[in-house]
Amino acid sequence: MTALCSGAEVLFSEENKIAKEHASWLHQAIGRILSEAKITVRDLEAVAVVAGPGSYTGLRVGMAAAKGFCYALKIPLITQNTLRVMAESMISFAEEKQALICPIIDARRDELFTALFKLNAERVTLNADLSTANRQPPTANQLSTVNSQLSTILPPQALILDKTAFDSELAANPIIFFGTGAEKWKKITESSHAIFLPQPDMIQAFAKLAQADFDSGTWADPVYSEPVYLKEFFSY
Repeated sequence: MTALCSGAEVLFSEENKIAKEHASWLHQAIGRILSEAKITVRDLEAVAVVAGPGSYTGLRVGMAAAKGFCYALKIPLITQNTLRVMAESMISFAEEKQALICPIIDARRDELFTALFKLNAERVTLNADLSTANRQPPTANQLSTVNSQLSTILPPQALILDKTAFDSELAANPIIFFGTGAEKWKKITESSHAIFLPQPDMIQAFAKLAQADFDSGTWADPVYSEPVYLKEFFSY
């Protein structure tokens, strides 16, 4: 998806659901959106991009385009973690259900990309399995906490699917699971505290986070920024 925003308001957007057409679709979509808005790329004040985790091809295409615009136009580059954006989109549901938020992206086979967040709370003790054996080293790009309504319990990582995952957290709290990998987890968990919901639209959540980072000067380096893969490269 690509969008044009004014502040945190989404003005125009387009979505591509054909994975193999990322590269050919993206720049054409940007051109159409700018034309519809009656502006040019030189009117842009910043470019924000979801840095991953996710599809290798999609991340690579999106990051390359964003870096190219920012480097050429000398405007700020803002990067966001996919799982953090997903969590932001679920805040209103988590407030309603007083639940933790667990976005899950299918990473193929028995692996997931996941993280765990809670609303306006301090960091808690992690399940031993999650914090040791199954946990990958922390990613180099830290999650933005500017004006954040969420605190991180489990940082974004690649996780091997196991029916004991999240046991201690589920024993104490309801958790909302959602995303492309949630169905895998739904098939094996037996916890009555596990809540499964469809993925809400993420574009507004992304715009909100990007605007907060723009206002605070939390910008990425357009030369050295890279996609966040969390594991070996793969493509769809």
